[in-house]
Amino acid sequence: MKYLVVIILFLLSGPQLFAQDKRLIHQGNELYKQHNYKEAEDNYRKSVEKKNQDVTSNFNLGDALYKQKKFAEAGEQFNKLASGPNNNKALAAQAYHNLGNSYLENKKLEESIDAYKKALLNNPKDDETRYNLAYAQEKLKQQQQQNKQNQNNKNQDNKNQQNKDNKNQDDKNKDNKDQDKQNQDKQNQNQDKKDQQNGQQPDKLSKEDAERMLEALNNNEKQTQDKLKNKKLKGSKLNIAKDW
Repeated sequence: MKYLVVIILFLLSGPQLFAQDKRLIHQGNELYKQHNYKEAEDNYRKSVEKKNQDVTSNFNLGDALYKQKKFAEAGEQFNKLASGPNNNKALAAQAYHNLGNSYLENKKLEESIDAYKKALLNNPKDDETRYNLAYAQEKLKQQQQQNKQNQNNKNQDNKNQQNKDNKNQDDKNKDNKDQDKQNQDKQNQNQDKKDQQNGQQPDKLSKEDAERMLEALNNNEKQTQDKLKNKKLKGSKLNIAKDW
């Protein structure tokens, strides 16, 4: 993290106003060194309110916000300084460096890489920025690989689930067919049993019909016996051959 402690003088400021700004910045710097970042932030904000264009106050305010892990607010401060209307390459390089750090802490890797590159454009010899750039690029590469692996795993899970659903559907269809066959077999068996029962059921006769049938059978038997008896009495005719 780049930290700007140099007091930048503005000739257009009045002596009393400048003295107040200087005192607020000094108090803020002392609190910052004591790791009392919230009170340091308050002093830097008061200084900014009195003199909005003060670079030191704005820069150190961004640092105090960063130390409190207010990375989004810190990034706004550094971005305002980096893209502001100034021709100070050293200041722009430090602001872009800290902007890259703020993006990096917020997991915005592509934005942090872009900020580090801009910092190097303003100060190509900054090894710390070059190291942070390489680190962010490596983290982005790992993130992309992880995202790709997660997508592959998701696709495989979807495929496995689809195969499982298809198998469940096939099993369900098979069970339905088996059940239909069982139901049909049962219906056929019931029909066969019903037909068999209907075929074996004897005709129901009244008592009078049964007596008439029995009497007819007795008469037929008597007639048959009488015929056999008469046949025996008459005998058989024989041809007698003469002996010439």
